[in-house]
Amino acid sequence: MQLSEEQEAIIASKGDIRINAVAGSGKTSTLIAYAKTRPKGSRILYLAYNKSVRTEAIEKFEAAGLSHVQIETAHSLAYKHVVFRHNYKVKPQAYKSWEIANLLALQADGEKHASHMVAGHISKYLALFCNSAALRVADINYAATLKDAKAKKLVNRYNEYITYQTRLLLAKMDKGEIEISHDFYLKKFQLSRPKLDFDFILFDEGQDASAAMLDVFLNQQATKVIVGDTHQQIYAWRHAVNSLESVNFPTFTLNKSFRFPPEIAALSREVLSYKSLLGWDKLPAISGAGKAGKKKSQALLSRSNLGLLVSAINYLEKNPKTKGIYFEGHIHSYTYADDGASLYDVLNLSLNKRKLIRDPLIQLMRNLEDLEEYIDSTEDMQLGMMLELVETYGEQIPELLKKLKEKHCENKQEAELIFSTVHKAKGMEYDTVELGTDFITLKRIEKMLLDEHAKEEVDQARLIEEVNLLYVAITRCKNLLRIPESILPEGVLACPHIEILEKEKEEEAPSKTKAAIRSVPKEKDQKKPVPAGNTLAERQQKYGSAAYRPWTKDLDEELKSMYYRGTRIKEIAAHFNRSQGAILARVAKLGLDEL
Repeated sequence: MQLSEEQEAIIASKGDIRINAVAGSGKTSTLIAYAKTRPKGSRILYLAYNKSVRTEAIEKFEAAGLSHVQIETAHSLAYKHVVFRHNYKVKPQAYKSWEIANLLALQADGEKHASHMVAGHISKYLALFCNSAALRVADINYAATLKDAKAKKLVNRYNEYITYQTRLLLAKMDKGEIEISHDFYLKKFQLSRPKLDFDFILFDEGQDASAAMLDVFLNQQATKVIVGDTHQQIYAWRHAVNSLESVNFPTFTLNKSFRFPPEIAALSREVLSYKSLLGWDKLPAISGAGKAGKKKSQALLSRSNLGLLVSAINYLEKNPKTKGIYFEGHIHSYTYADDGASLYDVLNLSLNKRKLIRDPLIQLMRNLEDLEEYIDSTEDMQLGMMLELVETYGEQIPELLKKLKEKHCENKQEAELIFSTVHKAKGMEYDTVELGTDFITLKRIEKMLLDEHAKEEVDQARLIEEVNLLYVAITRCKNLLRIPESILPEGVLACPHIEILEKEKEEEAPSKTKAAIRSVPKEKDQKKPVPAGNTLAERQQKYGSAAYRPWTKDLDEELKSMYYRGTRIKEIAAHFNRSQGAILARVAKLGLDEL
């Protein structure tokens, strides 16, 4: 293998270093070459991000004649040091809210389902602490991490109780009274201050490492090499801390990508330049050296589960003769939340088919309004997406999912098209990539920064991660990128490697597959107290009773203002006396593209 100047500089380095490597720049090959040139008999540990990356790394290192390099993930390393020694039993999946409520016999008054809301926050508090470098639960200000006003209010009210019960849950795990979680044994590993017997430690995907594992890494005597891509950090919501930016090691770069051609590299640079509006001044000089090959594998990538399912439904509607599709991580993973609730549970709640609801938490809800209140008070994003999907497609969900499952191939190589969220596609590459329409745009960022109402509540860290998501999606492509016009940066032209997908002409009308959404507020919404000048009759007088009455410039500005303030689509629809479908269509027409 012919090494580049950048790679040669890394191999010749001495002491602790960090490597900022753009997508497809051959970082694994570089680490293999680095390991080969270390002194004979050196003890080397390679830390991979997850199990699939570890399996792939084992094959590559062994093929290079480096079978003596020990390859682990943070969790497999911690498992050997903690679980075996203490004879713990590990719970395969994280504890669900209702399980925590029962285990701790939680009691909380004053709010509907308060004990389960508290349990949800205990679960998040535990995960936050276990992934942090903190020594005590009390060292973490959990309430400060919340964004939703309802969630903050609830946590501030039960703050001492939540903290105490989180410590109690950890104590039960520590004593072996209950099964431990994967987060727990990683934390116990970090708190034990382990000394790892290696001369060199190679830490891959450092931008997505937890603070707990970074603490273990930095406290070793070995020569340390941390590698990753600052702009591929997309797991802050899982408590990743972008460890590349947290260490003060001499920095090396790998800016040439061997995955994609120059045109894709230029587009990647243009997308990352969005960050300059958010105060980011460290942008890589990405260059592309990939050579065009056959367009075998094709994938459609979306930002969210909801966006992906909508894309898949629309694709099959337009291409009914499709023989086979494949979902990265299997289709079932897109219809279940981490907490165990399924899309069918939420649907059966909406249809009042309570006997068919399997999840204990959803069984407690009287209706969708109860669930919505729970989502707001716990910031449960996955349940929120399921609720939105149910509100969009309603009773047609079983039939739509049935069609997707009938077309699903077990073997990815047999599929005509692969569907995946960006998170599940991390580390993957495809010959042809088509992007969904649910990614951030430059226009959206500019509007949020210029709008006085939205500017006060802009979460810059979240917006930076949204830009990272688009960058990661684009850089999965090896040959041809098919990108919607709505998310295309200005000035980027079509070429043999970039195909621009134009907007469909009929944007106002909801898709035929979508469930009909009534154009007037539900009876329970009409009974809610409303401010003066905002009753149903007054809204009808102001906006008219027709769901599709023409929009005016003033109405558009009012819609933008409410949307940027984070008002829910349901509330905006009730305010304008229109259907949620009409509001979503207008949001798309104005290029607001929901986060």
